[in-house]
Amino acid sequence: MNLSLKQLATYVSLLAIGSGAGIIGGQYLLPHERISSNSMDTPIVKVPSKPASQTTTSAPSALNSQLGGANFIATAVERIGPAVVRIDAARKVVNSLPDAFQNPLFRRFFGDEVPVPKERVERGTGSGFILSGDGRLLTNAHVVTGADTVEVTLKDGRTFEGRVIGSDAVTDVAVVKINASGLPTVQIGRSDNLVPGEWAIAIGNPLGLDNTVTAGIISATGRSSSQVGVPDKRVSFIQTDAAINPGNSGGPLLNDRGEVIGINTAIRADAQGLGFAIPIEIAQRVADQLFAKGKVEHPYLGIQMVDLTPALRKEINQDGDAKLKVNQDQGVLIVRVFDHSPAAQAGMRQGDIIQKIDGKLVKTASDVQERVEASAINKALSVEVSRDGQQRSLQLKPAPFPSKS
Repeated sequence: MNLSLKQLATYVSLLAIGSGAGIIGGQYLLPHERISSNSMDTPIVKVPSKPASQTTTSAPSALNSQLGGANFIATAVERIGPAVVRIDAARKVVNSLPDAFQNPLFRRFFGDEVPVPKERVERGTGSGFILSGDGRLLTNAHVVTGADTVEVTLKDGRTFEGRVIGSDAVTDVAVVKINASGLPTVQIGRSDNLVPGEWAIAIGNPLGLDNTVTAGIISATGRSSSQVGVPDKRVSFIQTDAAINPGNSGGPLLNDRGEVIGINTAIRADAQGLGFAIPIEIAQRVADQLFAKGKVEHPYLGIQMVDLTPALRKEINQDGDAKLKVNQDQGVLIVRVFDHSPAAQAGMRQGDIIQKIDGKLVKTASDVQERVEASAINKALSVEVSRDGQQRSLQLKPAPFPSKS
């Protein structure tokens, strides 16, 4: 089948391909650095210029009653602030010579006058926070990936050399270890019960301004990676209107009790008043694996998906070049199955519409992504699809997410 993916570009949600990140920057806008681009074209879904509908916030009465009416934001920051750190990362980069200088004919005539590649140092600054008194830190992968040196500075001015234990480009989570003891630590909260309108507090080092605090509310939860503009990630983001700027990446997002509910990350260049954070449950699960094994293995099927709508169904069926015909207005349509992938080996086809995974209904590509992420590598996964109006049950065994070559 020859479905035109170009027409689906703004709808496609990737489950199959991950991308590495440079040390700092790119879509995350940290200074001085940039993230390397994915080798494949990936969809970018624009985040609406206006934040999601926000409910009226209520004051954290429980905390205020304990504090006798004191400023709960200041109290939360005083409690957690000492555990928030600045991370300065650096790496050496060699400027490669233009192809023309590599030509043997050029070298024959110019000999030793051929320019020598020069080294330069790329630097960037991000944030992080301390998980344990013995120096375990959590931050964003794009803050430290590829770094030759990592320097960690505490709020009290002490500096330590950091060692990157592991990083995961798929979730943009990394862990760092410093040799210290008796350090202040954050208190971990929950993000799975967040409601739009709740208070949100961000702490970090934006634009080189250490220990900056901003506050706002939770604007939305469950924002997909495609909506945020990083479709190669496997994260359902928290959206907040607490100001998050370059350098905030890796710092904590707190609730009104001063508990960490997310890692601030993924700032969009075209965003105004919007910030995003990785839910703490995802970050902590990944961090535990990174500290234990130095890497994280994500289950992988090898498909590209799109959420069906009546408009998309009409567009597909009216495409004269496409052999695919869709007879549903809702569901998760498979638009590509990668060669030699678990999905291909199980007989999954372009045009299949995913109905259930392990007996549970799925309505969106994000639902499928979450179900697969929660599965186990090489363990049978039942996927029910609709094909040509008939229901079929397929047995897949997710493989490890392929690393970037």
